[in-house]
Amino acid sequence: MKNIILLALSSVFFLASTAFSQVQTDVVEYKHGNTALEGYVSYDKSLKGPRPGILVVHEWYGVNDYVKKRAQQLAQLGYVAFVVDMYGKGIHPTTPQECGIQAGKYRNDRPLMRARVKAALDELKKNKMVDPKKIAAIGYCFGGSVVLELARSGADIAGVVSFHGGLDTPTPEDAKNIKAKVLVCHGGDDPHITMEAVTAFHDEMSNAKVDYQVIIYGGAVHSFTNPDAGNDPSKGAAYSPSVDKRSREAMRQFFNEIFK
Repeated sequence: MKNIILLALSSVFFLASTAFSQVQTDVVEYKHGNTALEGYVSYDKSLKGPRPGILVVHEWYGVNDYVKKRAQQLAQLGYVAFVVDMYGKGIHPTTPQECGIQAGKYRNDRPLMRARVKAALDELKKNKMVDPKKIAAIGYCFGGSVVLELARSGADIAGVVSFHGGLDTPTPEDAKNIKAKVLVCHGGDDPHITMEAVTAFHDEMSNAKVDYQVIIYGGAVHSFTNPDAGNDPSKGAAYSPSVDKRSREAMRQFFNEIFK
């Protein structure tokens, strides 16, 4: 009996590892104007035919292992996930000061922010594995701001999801351009994006009659999806395993809705 149990467990582990091995990640070099960019596409190579594509926009740290992991998780769900490079090939800030300088370039120039992420959207649409009529975008922190600006630009995509992202914009009137459905996952105790900002976002979306939803997670602060944020909420940014799980499930349900 013991040997049978061990054999069964071995089979389970083998199947799990085999399933995971079907996820492949490739480097994608593309351009925005004269700026060289380096993104990553993750997909399940065992699947056949076009499937929904998801843009994944990084935090202010730029393209790193964290955002690549999120893309791989989406690939495991059957999507083609494209990691967007907002900063440019080889630009990987390592300190908060450097991150602030890089992210600030785009926060202070929203047309540039929109154009840079649009270049990634165009690249994703060219992928033969992707159904160009079924595309969404998700973003974390800085990336949350980016995907909301992509929506405000009038991009023809099905939906956007912001995780603990910035909600403000210098052009709230552009919400009238939004074609996508919008999901915002927000930490109720986030000191960086206050409840005043949430209220202003609510007014912006409501006035433009956008199909949107905001989920507020009580007790969660900034960066609640990222284990690298630590576990001390008093610092204003901390990982919350439970909220990370809940927000990912909210995203999955959202995708099931918009992609039917």
